Amino acid sequence: MVIDSYLGVFRGKRILVTGHTGFKGSWITLILTSLGAEVMGYALPPDYEDAHFELLKLEKSIKHVCADICDAGRLIAEVNAFKPEIVFHLAAQAIVRASYVDPKRTFDTNIGGGVNLLEAVRQCESVKALVFITSDKCYENLEWIWGYRESDAMGGHDPYSASKGAMELVFSSYLRSFFAERPNFGAATARAGNVIGGGDWALNRIVPDCIRAILSGNPIKIRSPHATRPWQHVLEPISGYLKLGASLYKEGHAFDGAWNFGPHVGDVRTVLDVANAIASPFDGGNVVVEEVQSMPHEAGLLQLNSDKSRQLLGWDTRWNFDQTIAYTGGWYKAVHVEKRSPEAISREQISKYFGGQL
Repeated sequence: MVIDSYLGVFRGKRILVTGHTGFKGSWITLILTSLGAEVMGYALPPDYEDAHFELLKLEKSIKHVCADICDAGRLIAEVNAFKPEIVFHLAAQAIVRASYVDPKRTFDTNIGGGVNLLEAVRQCESVKALVFITSDKCYENLEWIWGYRESDAMGGHDPYSASKGAMELVFSSYLRSFFAERPNFGAATARAGNVIGGGDWALNRIVPDCIRAILSGNPIKIRSPHATRPWQHVLEPISGYLKLGASLYKEGHAFDGAWNFGPHVGDVRTVLDVANAIASPFDGGNVVVEEVQSMPHEAGLLQLNSDKSRQLLGWDTRWNFDQTIAYTGGWYKAVHVEKRSPEAISREQISKYFGGQL
């Protein structure tokens, strides 16, 4: 059994989670409430009726603030009133293809909203630890076979990636200009790969697209079958965020800076691999490569080097690719085919991942 002593840090703490109605946000909120934390969530309403947040009825167990991260006045007022001790910032426009449709909203949310969050933290003395989640797409992608390290250059071809790279630079400025000398405080960014798991219904993401097709009896259509991504179960980066947050809270500036949370190289797979693996437990999961004449640029090859997190933070992945697929597909099948409780399945998977501690 894996024992995670750092999880005890969160018991009884006031914790702000922005983007708590989203996919990753709902999972980390469920874990934090299970640990006995007092959680305030700040986010727009869920985009989907059967969103993980809604299925778990998390609104009943937290202080739920339904508001826009771009509303600086509201955000600062809510943070000052709640006086959080730890902040996890996940609110974002998180879809590459959506950033081509509405680049301004992407930049407004991911950069403007990010600055609003940093300002709220800067003005709130109760905050002792800030984990600011960005993305593996913040790196200038050279389409090489090596994993990107935290010291590699920021960049971004598409508006989403550019917004994340730019936000890393903004965060670094705040860290050096305002946070570095703040006593009893630590702040870091967290960069994770492509996350999959139960409860995600976002458009233009491979697993939700597969599940929608399977449940409706349609073929699974994929665009870029040979594109590779660092696929990982949602609980993998979340465990990294939690361990980083606990370390920042206990050790402060010793853990400042950027941290990667990605799978081992052996678990990197193509889009076609993921689609076939997700379809296999379901009857009739037929994968078809869609012929697209022209589509916006997306990265073909991308992976992370997470040696820093493994060596200095003591974090590592626990589920390999096959386990990740099994728990992901298993969640959707249990909830949407077998009609089991979404909360029960989610808690069961969390318990398995953390060794029965939650």
